[in-house]
Amino acid sequence: MTSVYLTIDTEYSAALAHGPCRVDRAENFARSIACITPEGPAGITHKLDLLRRHNQRAVFFVDPMPALVWGVAAIEDVVAPIIEAGQDVQLHCHTEWLDLALAGGPLAGLSGRNIKDFGFEDQCRILDWARSTLVLAGAPGPVAFRAGNYGANRDTLRALREIGLDFDSSHTPGIAGGESDLDLRATDTQPLLHEGIVELPVSCVGDIGGRLRHAQVTALSLKEMRAALLHARDGRMSSFTIVSHSFELVNRRSLAVNRLVRARFEGLCKFIEATSGIWTGDFVECPPIRVFRRSEMPRPVPANTMSVGMRYAEQAISNTLYGAL
Repeated sequence: MTSVYLTIDTEYSAALAHGPCRVDRAENFARSIACITPEGPAGITHKLDLLRRHNQRAVFFVDPMPALVWGVAAIEDVVAPIIEAGQDVQLHCHTEWLDLALAGGPLAGLSGRNIKDFGFEDQCRILDWARSTLVLAGAPGPVAFRAGNYGANRDTLRALREIGLDFDSSHTPGIAGGESDLDLRATDTQPLLHEGIVELPVSCVGDIGGRLRHAQVTALSLKEMRAALLHARDGRMSSFTIVSHSFELVNRRSLAVNRLVRARFEGLCKFIEATSGIWTGDFVECPPIRVFRRSEMPRPVPANTMSVGMRYAEQAISNTLYGAL
């Protein structure tokens, strides 16, 4: 019996906010959160509708840092439809927004790409402000966190414990050389206690050449995700964590719907709904029930050469038809 944590990093784009073709808040919302396209919305309201239709839960990790630029109302617009749909809102944090903040604001003088770039005291200050802002925007008090770019370290976990959070999901064993700096191993694939926080790793699957690949809707084919979930269930894994993003079903510059990725997401919801022994959980109604010792960590599903080849073909088609995300 396996709890699937379908996590959706829900965030405005800092790149669109200060890039060479910068856009205002309304345009950023349309491209990154609502994902308004000529075919209709393909962002969070679309995903909320799919979740409702297939009776699934999801965890929306919402980034409140853009409130430094646009005020709390910008985050209220993100939180409101998620809460109205009865889904779980937890804390996300992209510190790139600090460089865009107004002078003299509550976090003035702080700058860094990732939360791990700051000392413990400054991490506490940033995370406490982010948590309070998320609550001001209408979310219940969060209990879980994921770092922007997965860029957390051990001080991040200590800071989370200091401000009263219980869970983190920033460890990415399937991303070699990634931003996560939690001093955890690639074999740490199930919930474990680390610095007084329950770490819920982003799940992974075996890849060609003995590598691992992270469980993200844009990174795996539907066939690979199905096989991984059945392996998790049959291998007595207590949880399996999948990553998606608010903007993942579209190209944010052309606003073209990526039909291949959209079909993956809906197919995943259908598969979970139809498969016994797995169900989607969240950090409120179904938090992780088991903490593993390192000696108990199960292995990810092995790579299947045919499935990996099909994924390469799908990705090539996706990039050709819809462009890179």
